[in-house]
Amino acid sequence: MRRNILSKISLVLAVLMLASACASKKASVKKEDAAATAKGKDLLSTYELNNLNFITFSGRAKARVQFGEETQNVTLNVRMERDKAIWISVTALLGIEAARVLITPDSVKIINRLQSEYIAKPFSYIYRYTNPGISFRMLQDILVGNISTEMLRTDQLQIATSEDDVQVIGVKDGLTFHYGVNKSNRPTLFNLMELGKSNKLEAQYSEFAVIDGHNFPQRFTLNIEGSGAKVSSDMLYNKSEFNKGVELNFSIPSRYKAIN
Repeated sequence: MRRNILSKISLVLAVLMLASACASKKASVKKEDAAATAKGKDLLSTYELNNLNFITFSGRAKARVQFGEETQNVTLNVRMERDKAIWISVTALLGIEAARVLITPDSVKIINRLQSEYIAKPFSYIYRYTNPGISFRMLQDILVGNISTEMLRTDQLQIATSEDDVQVIGVKDGLTFHYGVNKSNRPTLFNLMELGKSNKLEAQYSEFAVIDGHNFPQRFTLNIEGSGAKVSSDMLYNKSEFNKGVELNFSIPSRYKAIN
């Protein structure tokens, strides 16, 4: 790995969290008729009931991540304590930990073990790669394949149903979004694009399995285009569990250099 691994690991983090390299820009909102708004509220209730309700999550996944022409194969260990912390360890070849990430509602910390460097920033640091509308709770939902009900809280919402799935399309805070939802009310597709720009994100969830009573997508693929960069990821969990004890160990050695 090259000297700029920290910026790449940060971008991997953005990839995993289904972020888009979109600027923050408000759009005018048109009020829909009362029936459409009521249908949106019904959807909110349905998806909130079918989202994964957990206390802790722990998973290990193999991931193939591509930055432009460069490809990295890594192992990711992801742990979460709901509403408190997201912990990610990135392991490269030969089982060597390359980086460790800790995100809380207030901060983002990244350790680069290969170069003995670290980043310690406020939560807003992730806005370098994401829209400022992304909250800690949204990141939390994205990592376990939940539908972000925050996105559905908009008056600009269109819904199309068929025997096999539901398509939900909406606009919020200058972004257009599209969810494809299966018969179990779990997302299989998520697209995000900034109005009037080519920046976009395309994600797919698949290989659902019941893990500790939770209908969890063990695989997701992701493609991001924005700011002249292209990033893609194919991630497959080979181990996952809910509501078990998790350790979120994170300490920065004193000899490590802080990166601005």
